[in-house]
Amino acid sequence: MPELPEVESLAEFLRERAVGRAVAGVEVVAFHALKTFDPPASALGGLTVTSVSRHGKFLDLDCDGLHFVTHLSRAGWLRWRDDLSVAKPVRPGKGPLAVRVRLAPDELGVAPGFDLTEAGTQKRLAVYIVKNPDEVPGVASLGPDPLGEGFTPEALGEILRASRTQIKGLLRDQKVIAGIGNAYSDEVLHVAKMSPFKISATLTDAQVADLHEAIVGTLRDAVERARGLAAKDLKAEKKSGLRVHGRTGEKCEVCGDTIREVSFADSSLQYCPTCQTGGKPLADRRLSKLLK
Repeated sequence: MPELPEVESLAEFLRERAVGRAVAGVEVVAFHALKTFDPPASALGGLTVTSVSRHGKFLDLDCDGLHFVTHLSRAGWLRWRDDLSVAKPVRPGKGPLAVRVRLAPDELGVAPGFDLTEAGTQKRLAVYIVKNPDEVPGVASLGPDPLGEGFTPEALGEILRASRTQIKGLLRDQKVIAGIGNAYSDEVLHVAKMSPFKISATLTDAQVADLHEAIVGTLRDAVERARGLAAKDLKAEKKSGLRVHGRTGEKCEVCGDTIREVSFADSSLQYCPTCQTGGKPLADRRLSKLLK
């Protein structure tokens, strides 16, 4: 799933290529992806993309005050097309294409744009066309942005003290902190040398400071690594930059211990026992329930 660094990089990518261009048309292929009906998608035609921003994991194209907001969910992606001038109108089908946005051609007749695609059978990619981003339920309920000026160690401490949730789940909760998902929560906790099952309200002031530094540093480093990359290269960059997530069975590059995995909520997490849990492997609670 694209998380804050990838969505921020996509926003920067589109700022360079889409801002200042008029929208020639929006073709909705997967009708379930469009979550709003008024204004219609056709209302974007002729409007100019004036800015591109990010709200947590949501990507927002401001088109003369009308916003095209999308959440790529677990299997969605944005694919830039340098020239759609010869591309035929798309028709609903069984392929991965969900939405196509065509931009107006330049003086040479080159008309770029982008496709929103989604792999797999669980179709969760969402598009909203709204007058204000806060009309999108997921945007309106977002917690503070971890790269925003207001996200201080003190602010994080208040968030943690207000909850007795396992820290892994808290970091993934978009209503608590915006933009962090399964992958970067694993990375943050590894950098902070903290167990994913630690209860948030039990952190000391020193641990809160360490966690804050890990959150901000991990996300900023990921954004910086992705800066300037084409949209098609962001997935590979994310995977290559991860130290524990998705690396079960490999050696931890910090201590050399074997990275382990346990089930967590609707997915799994990866961690290093030596770095994070005092050398003790975590119990896989889902497996334990199955064996009872």
